[in-house]
Amino acid sequence: MIKTNLLLIAIVLLSACQMTNKEEKDSKPNIIYILADDMGFGDIEAYNKECKLPTPALNKMADEGMIFTDAHTSSSVCTPTRYGILTGRYNWRSRLKKGVLWGKDKALIPNERTTVASLLKKNGYQTAFIGKWHLGWDWALDAEGEIDYSKPITNSPNDIGFDYAYGHVASLDIPPYVYVENRMSTAIPEKVTESKLPDGRWWRKGDTAPDFVHEDVTPNFFRRAIKYVQEHANEEKPFFLYLPLPSPHTPILPTEEWKGKSGINAYGDFVMMVDDYVEQLNEAIKKAGIEDNTMIIFTTDNGCSPAANIKALEEANHFPGGPFRGHKADIYEAGHRVPFIVKWPKVVAPKSKSEEIICTTDLLATVADIVNQKLADNQGEDSYSFLPVLKQETMDQPLREATIHHSINGSFAIRQGDWKLAMCPGSGGWSYPRPGRDKMDDMPPVQLFNLKNDPGEKVNLSEQNPEKVAELQKLLTKIINDGRSTKGTPQANDGGKTWKQLWWMSEE
Repeated sequence: MIKTNLLLIAIVLLSACQMTNKEEKDSKPNIIYILADDMGFGDIEAYNKECKLPTPALNKMADEGMIFTDAHTSSSVCTPTRYGILTGRYNWRSRLKKGVLWGKDKALIPNERTTVASLLKKNGYQTAFIGKWHLGWDWALDAEGEIDYSKPITNSPNDIGFDYAYGHVASLDIPPYVYVENRMSTAIPEKVTESKLPDGRWWRKGDTAPDFVHEDVTPNFFRRAIKYVQEHANEEKPFFLYLPLPSPHTPILPTEEWKGKSGINAYGDFVMMVDDYVEQLNEAIKKAGIEDNTMIIFTTDNGCSPAANIKALEEANHFPGGPFRGHKADIYEAGHRVPFIVKWPKVVAPKSKSEEIICTTDLLATVADIVNQKLADNQGEDSYSFLPVLKQETMDQPLREATIHHSINGSFAIRQGDWKLAMCPGSGGWSYPRPGRDKMDDMPPVQLFNLKNDPGEKVNLSEQNPEKVAELQKLLTKIINDGRSTKGTPQANDGGKTWKQLWWMSEE
């Protein structure tokens, strides 16, 4: 009798434990973050009625979820944006004050800094990175200072929260061209390749492993992402999959079946190819039976690059920046305003739209909110949770007090409400007026735009509104000096205040 009672108690306890685990998993969504590379705001039909590139998969995601019309990357180029996504911290608070990292540069994110992956891992998630890293890692070097591909890398994605990591170190046009899986190169380079073909099909000379085929990198990442979903869909722990693509960044390499599909150029074909792979991933999620409680985010790391041959696109009446000025690298809107689509059937209403200003740094606070994790003062200093927006909750005030923008040469801008103040006379990037190339001596040192009345940033209102310039400049200075834009104890920026781009600060 006693044994029978003990057995019944054990069964009840086991059932209760299993129920608790199921309830816990159901309360935590799987999270997939797809980051396209160099795709513009106007490259998706859901964002641009005049779009000439068919994007049925992303249109479907938009119909099934929420689109943000005022979403921004923290920088208008690759590396800095990726830093902000994973850390919830503005990129210019790191040691990288301008530009991007290269293939042999050391890791940008210290192991002790909280990332989206490490936070979710501590909260019961399986975590994976598959794709383009571009945040640096430390290669093993031989006596001559050359990479020893037979030895593991250090300060890797695995060291900042990813259980599984597979990808390449930087962009597809930056060597070395080697896949690294969980700290080890998957093959040793046997040759050095270089390509300088027309229409964006080029990459710099560098070490190339035998299993690294440039044209197959994007398909390879999607195949592996689909396989990851299939293998982890029904496991006890939810998963976080970070899928940063190398496309449609250069080299512009649509596969054979997609060549010519856009009727415009290779970039248009490449965008359509990425869209189709997004559909394949969504179908895999659906077939795995996890669609309802999987949050999928699709966004891009900055605006369209001039390498896409923007002139040819515009001649075909396709405008990759939509109604906005500039392109990748710029402080202007088309440099950093990006598509941002969230599908999460359990929470997000279909065909919903938000005009709330958000930034890609906001992912960390959002996932922390989802798992009920309070962030410490030194975590996600520039991250605001947009979970209330996804739930369409009523808010008394804007989500963000202000948003800081940053260009490739390290120029700053601050956005608050309809107003945007750029602390430079030109683009801060690659479009006209281009610093170091175009004459700007007779231009005002700052640019003030009212984006509600002038979304194309055509009229500089700085001289007519000195009070607004001073107000926004003061707020920008405070946010920089405080080491944070969210509430909390001030934090230290890395690398001090030696940036030439802070010319307006009194202590410079």
